Amino acid sequence: MKREMLRFIIVGTLAVAIQFVVYRLALPFTNELLANTLGYLISFCFNFIMSTYFTFRVKPNRKRAQGFALSHVVNYLMQSLFLHIFLLLGGPSEWAQLPMFAVCVPLNFLMVRHFLK
Repeated sequence: MKREMLRFIIVGTLAVAIQFVVYRLALPFTNELLANTLGYLISFCFNFIMSTYFTFRVKPNRKRAQGFALSHVVNYLMQSLFLHIFLLLGGPSEWAQLPMFAVCVPLNFLMVRHFLK
């Protein structure tokens, strides 16, 4: 479990970095929610491949992909909610994802682990 958690942290950190970079690059051209969605979609593809082969070391199949997608739909909705709340509280849009990640990433680990294992 400890090694699995370490691999999750590595993959998760890279996925969050991808999402954050895409968000920041898209932000000047669109609103926060659309920029976050674009980053999330790109990060999702990377995350599924790395989570199956590296983090949990399982073969991807239809059932795992569906569970992973379901957990990420829930995660995306949580991220959207927390992003919106942080922006309503007056947080700067450039950094609005950081507190969102702090809440959503640990919850996502539990959901993804459940569906992939």
